[in-house]
Amino acid sequence: MAYWLFKSEPDVFGWEDLTAKGDAGEEWDGVRNYQARNNMRAMAKGDRGFFYHSRSGLEIVGIVEVCAEAHQDSTTDDERWDCVDVKAVRPFAKPVTLQDIKADDRLSEMALVKSSRLSVQPVTDDEWAIVCALGDTKP
Repeated sequence: MAYWLFKSEPDVFGWEDLTAKGDAGEEWDGVRNYQARNNMRAMAKGDRGFFYHSRSGLEIVGIVEVCAEAHQDSTTDDERWDCVDVKAVRPFAKPVTLQDIKADDRLSEMALVKSSRLSVQPVTDDEWAIVCALGDTKP
């Protein structure tokens, strides 16, 4: 299993919106960055990810699961753009802020710190365990 981080603006599509979709989940559509798209192409069904509220909040608020592998993004006819479907697994007991992550030396190489603008990012096994512990949340 691989781990990822998905960024979304909470006023556009937040944790509550994904939770409301239930087990069917939702397309992680609208991504127009090649590196983020390639990250989604590398995902497998069952991979887990962090749901990160960007712009406002700046915090990891939940865990998601990839429930459909990469396929054509339904928001465009341009065949270059794929997306995956994700569903909510569980909220974080305590959100983990970007400030928390930057303050932890063990996370200094995390993509969220190094490539902060990338909307879909890989997360290492160690980073996954550390962030879950910071959020008092079962991995």
